[in-house]
Amino acid sequence: MSILAISDRYVPSWRHYLTLCKPKVVLLIVFTAVVGMLLATESFPSWQVLVFGNLGIGLAAASGAAINHWVDQRIDAVMERTQSRPLPTGGIHPMAALVFALVLCMLSMLILLVFINMLTALLTLLSVIGYAVIYTVYLKRSTPH
Repeated sequence: MSILAISDRYVPSWRHYLTLCKPKVVLLIVFTAVVGMLLATESFPSWQVLVFGNLGIGLAAASGAAINHWVDQRIDAVMERTQSRPLPTGGIHPMAALVFALVLCMLSMLILLVFINMLTALLTLLSVIGYAVIYTVYLKRSTPH
């Protein structure tokens, strides 16, 4: 199936993509990052650190959330609470969701590498891997509900 054929059948709205990002969770993560930035220095962090650091961290968190949706799409389809999410309903094609998540992650890493530093980018990437892979793939499935 070609990309053109996929795009003809799936025309997701921006709301579907926003849902993939779990904005409430991302907001909590960014809030935590702001608190960490304020506690990490004696003086107020520069506006560049606040803006680009939180933008990069927020995009990384959104990427992890979208990967979580992608990995859990089959489980979400059978659970009453999650059946209406964009992937189980067909609101977003699974490949489009995965590409979206990867683009968010790459953009996040680019912002953090260019405007902040390598350590922040690396730790943020490890957090995405921790959530999207270790938690979603392994820990969530091994924990009794």
